[in-house]
Amino acid sequence: MTLPYVEIDGRPADAENLLVPALTGGYGHFTAMQVRDGRVRGLAHHLSRLDRANRELFGPALDGQRVRSLIARALVGSGQGDASVRVYVYGPAEAPTPMVVVKGPAEMPSTAQSLLSVPYERPVAHIKHLGGFAQGYYSRLAERQGFTEALLTGPGGVIAEGAITNIAFWDGTSVVWPDRPALLGITKAVLDPRLAAYGLKSTHREVTLAGLDAYSAAFVTNARGIAPVGRIDERAFAVDAELMKVVWRAFEEAPWDVIDPG
Repeated sequence: MTLPYVEIDGRPADAENLLVPALTGGYGHFTAMQVRDGRVRGLAHHLSRLDRANRELFGPALDGQRVRSLIARALVGSGQGDASVRVYVYGPAEAPTPMVVVKGPAEMPSTAQSLLSVPYERPVAHIKHLGGFAQGYYSRLAERQGFTEALLTGPGGVIAEGAITNIAFWDGTSVVWPDRPALLGITKAVLDPRLAAYGLKSTHREVTLAGLDAYSAAFVTNARGIAPVGRIDERAFAVDAELMKVVWRAFEEAPWDVIDPG
C-alpha cells in the first residue's frame, strides 16, 4: 500500500504533530476533492463548506486563501498535480488545526452501483464531520452482501443519502433529489444548478423505498464523480444511457478552478 503524503498546518507530518489528530477523539470536519493539474471543480464550494463547518464546530472562521495555500503546498510536497486531496480540520476549539492528505487520483466506477438500504441517518447531516462509525459499519455490511454502497434511510424507509454519496432519481420529467437532511456534496452542488441549461428539470421531494416504482432510473454523486444505480435492495433500475450522457456532460463541462492563489 502506498502511504499518502500528509501535512499538518503546513508542515510535513511527524510523530509530534500527528498527536493533534490522534488525540482529538474524532471531533472535526473535512472536505474531499479530485485535483487535476492543480485544479479542482467547485473550489468555492469546498472553501465555503470548510468555513461554515469551522464556525459551527469551533467558532472562528477558516480563511479560504490559507486553505488554498495549504493545499498547493501539500501538492508540491507530494510531487503530484493529479491527486485525491482531503482537508481535515481538528480541534481543540481555541486552535483548530488543518491537515492536508494527498493520495493518487481516483475516478468513480462507470458501472452501475448497487445499494443496500439500511436504517440509519447521519447526525448533524449538513456537516461533513469525522467519526462516521455507523457509515463504515453499514458500508462494510453492504459490501459483504454484494452491494457497492449502503443507502441511508430514516423512519418509514425515507431515503436520505448514500453512505458516501448523494443520490438522485429520474421520474421521466425531472431529476429528483431526496428532501431529507443530508450532506450537500460538492459534485451535487456543482451539478444541480447546471442541469436546467442542459434541458433537465431538477427538484427536491420525499423519496421512499416503498415509492421507488415511481422512478425509472437513479444515479449517485460524490467527490470521485457520477455513476448510475443498477439496483436498490432487490429493486432493479435500468441504466438510462441518454439521461447519464446529459448528466455527465453537465458536470464534465463545469469549469475547473486553480487552487494555487499565486
